Amino acid sequence: MRDYESAVTSFDYLPLVARDLHGELTALNACIECCDRHTQGDAVALYCEAQDGRATRYTFRELQAHTARFGNFLREQGVRPGDRVAGLMPRTVELLIAILGTWRIGAVYQPLFTAFGPKAIEQRLGCSGARWVVTDAHNRPKLDDLADSPNIVVTGGALSYPSDHDFWSTLGLQSDDCAPVLLDASAPFLLMCTSGTTGPAKPLEVPLSALLAFKGYMRDAIDLREDDRFWNLADPGWAYGLYYAVTGPLACGHATLFYDGPFTVESTQRVIAKYAINNLAGSPTAYRLLIAEGAVFTDALRGQLRTVSSAGEPLNPQVIRWFAEQLEVVIHDHYGQTEIGMVLCNHHGLRHPIREGSAGYAVPGYRIVVLDNAQRELPPGQPGILAVDRERSPLCWFEGYLGMPTKVFVGRYYLSGDIVELNDDGSISFVGRNDDVITTSGYRVGPFDVESALIEHPAVVESAVVGKPDPQRTEMIKAFVVLNNQYPPSAELAEVLRLHVRERLAAHAYPREIEFVDQLPKTPSGKLQRFILRNQEIAKQQGLDT
Repeated sequence: MRDYESAVTSFDYLPLVARDLHGELTALNACIECCDRHTQGDAVALYCEAQDGRATRYTFRELQAHTARFGNFLREQGVRPGDRVAGLMPRTVELLIAILGTWRIGAVYQPLFTAFGPKAIEQRLGCSGARWVVTDAHNRPKLDDLADSPNIVVTGGALSYPSDHDFWSTLGLQSDDCAPVLLDASAPFLLMCTSGTTGPAKPLEVPLSALLAFKGYMRDAIDLREDDRFWNLADPGWAYGLYYAVTGPLACGHATLFYDGPFTVESTQRVIAKYAINNLAGSPTAYRLLIAEGAVFTDALRGQLRTVSSAGEPLNPQVIRWFAEQLEVVIHDHYGQTEIGMVLCNHHGLRHPIREGSAGYAVPGYRIVVLDNAQRELPPGQPGILAVDRERSPLCWFEGYLGMPTKVFVGRYYLSGDIVELNDDGSISFVGRNDDVITTSGYRVGPFDVESALIEHPAVVESAVVGKPDPQRTEMIKAFVVLNNQYPPSAELAEVLRLHVRERLAAHAYPREIEFVDQLPKTPSGKLQRFILRNQEIAKQQGLDT
């Protein structure tokens, strides 16, 4: 294992380009990097597992032929380099063919999450200007009433609309010879929209140069090895899934896995066992659901996993300890955003101290700092805004939002909007979103600390903590708790949980109110939306005042 400090000090951008990319910075194609360059022999690129247990696999060579046919079809229809093609599809081989075929001709792929309704789809297509959408028969009706109807390719069923194109019939009419378009590294290959955790989704372009950062994350943070069986649970309709379940592993010449079905403990256990998965990535939400099943999950898989990675939300210390004790595997927390990818990690592939509960260390190629409100860099022990020093982060690729002001750029810094704290060992710990931090009786309390303390109690599956307006304290800490089915809600249990947190944190940092709920508000990608709960409490307070 490489030493973290030496990886940081020896980082050199141009040798990295020569090592990690098949093309040059003036002549790149994402389909070459993620498919064509790996077609020697019969290396598997994709394992597909259906809900009913049917399994298929596809080699890089097979995908190369399919993507050439899809690329030729798009060209025949007038799609040119830089044009946008959107995908509203489940995790099947057709999705990957559409992504790679779009890249082959220099066009830009836009993901649309399959849980989106028509309005969310219309808003995102309006941002991108995509004139082509690839979808399946199940999701096709969501496109019926769009104000500006795109051209549509459909897979997985009989065509219901005469203007639609059948996916496989269309490919069958095309040649498997399609020369890839070479572009400059600054040219986009993805059009993303932020998940809208704190406001409307914002569009941004991901340039080809980001391939270097994606591969670096797979190598250093995920520690993806040649003989690993890798599965990223994230949906490719979102950044973590598209960046690191599709682009990253394929760019490394490594197979990825698609499970075409909703997340369940049973299916997750079955797929891990069937494919001998030993390198797993996912979200804290998924891991908490696995933990809630207890022995049902652990007895079947103990000792099988080599590494587990977590992203999307901070990882509660209780989850870390559970994986170590029950599954005999180390789970590491990783931090990133749609705009910047993963930039702060506890690296599986680099040797450095691990501080429980911290998000880790800056990824080599990035300089991550903590700023006060005047954009001055803070020393350890003082909470502030996590920022990327763009001038000293050669892997940073974000250049701003598409067609709108980018207020997150201040001088040389990108401001993440997340409150963090630098530790003495150089690691960084997450406190909360800037809007989520609670001011109570003169103290600033991060909701994540309170949530982590709550989840350590066996009755709690999930929790969300917000500040409720209070005339004496400015804000009062209130917790919304999802309970384990074995624990019925009661006033007595609420008091037990309050004391549980007070004993673990501080007298000022425990929830004075606890409300038991069936579920918590989240974005479609699974990120907690505390602002919805906070706004509900503000509305209640205003109603009382009037």
